[in-house]
Amino acid sequence: MNKDVRQSIAIGVIALLIGIVAFAYNWLIVGGGWQYFRVFLFPGNLVLSLFTEEIDFWPKFALQMSGQFIVTFSAAYLVRRELKITVMRMG
Repeated sequence: MNKDVRQSIAIGVIALLIGIVAFAYNWLIVGGGWQYFRVFLFPGNLVLSLFTEEIDFWPKFALQMSGQFIVTFSAAYLVRRELKITVMRMG
């Protein structure tokens, strides 16, 4: 596994942990309606927007958290790869 993949996985895991903490804060402490909820869970909400709202809680939560990881991992990997290609072309 190369360095780009490892660092992208780490970034994806960090985004996943942030998503879990934001979800727990919104659900348990605020009671829903936290105004920054959509900001912290933007990658997960992108994936969730592809599905209907009539999904049960746990499958919806799993989709949101997997989207939180996958979208962030993919974006981090593509940015790192593109930066590496750009630096190689310039140097």
